[in-house]
Amino acid sequence: MAPIRQVLSFATGLYRQRAYMAYAGYLRREPMALLQLRPGREDPYALYERFRRQGTMVATPLGSWVTTNHRLCGAVLRDRRFGVRPEGLTFEADEGFDASFLGKNPPDHTRLRRVAAPAFSAKQMMDYAPRVEETVAALLGRAEATGQFDLVSGLASPLPIAVITDLLGVPDADADDFARYGAAFGSAVDGVRSLSHAARLQEAGTALTKLFEGLFALRLREPADDFVTRLIDAEGDQVRPEEMLPMCILLLIAGFETTVNLIGNAVNALLDHPEQWKALCADPEAMAPRAVEEVLRFDPPVQRAIRFALEPVELDGKPVRRNQAVVTMIGGANRDPEAFPDPNRFDIQREQTGEHLAFSSGIHYCVGAPLARLEATVALRMLAERMPGLQRAGATRRRNSQTVRGPIRLPVRVG
Repeated sequence: MAPIRQVLSFATGLYRQRAYMAYAGYLRREPMALLQLRPGREDPYALYERFRRQGTMVATPLGSWVTTNHRLCGAVLRDRRFGVRPEGLTFEADEGFDASFLGKNPPDHTRLRRVAAPAFSAKQMMDYAPRVEETVAALLGRAEATGQFDLVSGLASPLPIAVITDLLGVPDADADDFARYGAAFGSAVDGVRSLSHAARLQEAGTALTKLFEGLFALRLREPADDFVTRLIDAEGDQVRPEEMLPMCILLLIAGFETTVNLIGNAVNALLDHPEQWKALCADPEAMAPRAVEEVLRFDPPVQRAIRFALEPVELDGKPVRRNQAVVTMIGGANRDPEAFPDPNRFDIQREQTGEHLAFSSGIHYCVGAPLARLEATVALRMLAERMPGLQRAGATRRRNSQTVRGPIRLPVRVG
């Protein structure tokens, strides 16, 4: 009977929360609730402007603070008086899985990040570049043969999966399963949406655990030049045994989610602005890196980050209690007119007058940022070189998330 009671309790809490969000969003028009509903998925930027008009620090009905101010978002993300979790709270109490160093404060964050960081160094990016170009060429070759394809499933998704499987050392035979299970975990960034969603997550967790445990055993017998081998070598002094699996799952999710949505958002924005697509096609080598930076500012794949005050703090005259949350709306901060002139204009030739926050800032700055930039830059450059006549071939479908923004379906034709 205990498992049945647990399921009933979970379902009751889940659907009570969904009912409250629908009430608060559609009836009371609260921006925080609307961000979790269809209006927020389609255009969160209009809701960010509502917050901006209310001030630099806005109190929410749930007891947190929200800011879309670029200066304040950057300050909170860099301030050591804020952490990614409240003081004294273990991961079992506040989330469904161990998010490795992404969900930890120093010193554990520092220790684990130090193990992961070398895999994303400048030298490693030089080593990955040929693999990225080879993968993009093969994917575009298949797409050209069909004449019409889904940009997400045909390019944006398989590219980072191919690279992250190489990085981790996952055998090719497991790559498709790896992608499916990684996407399931990525879909839970905002929490579990239904009982069927919870079941898919449980299935993915069981499968990924089996996959990585098998990979750990393989690399113990047959070491290779990959991250899992280096992780095994670091076990004991730098990484505890129970921390190895969460770190691999984190790198899978982060390595996949950021890049697939960055590429999807980039092509979506470029097709929405034909003059910008023409500018990219006129000089792909020079303009692709600039296009990536403008997309990261204009429509970033990660829209927000939450920080908790580790001690009482005052921000712009507003008191933040110990363990109180501050939601930094990165998507809104990247369109703050105080930081970026004419911020709602998409312009890949824009002079970068400020630092966007698409990869966060401070000690939690995205460790995989160099790889995401490399993959997106190569994808846009080669897409512009080989398919300058690219155009839409159907409706775009966006993912159901307020934290991670990107299309899950973007039909295009070669033209």
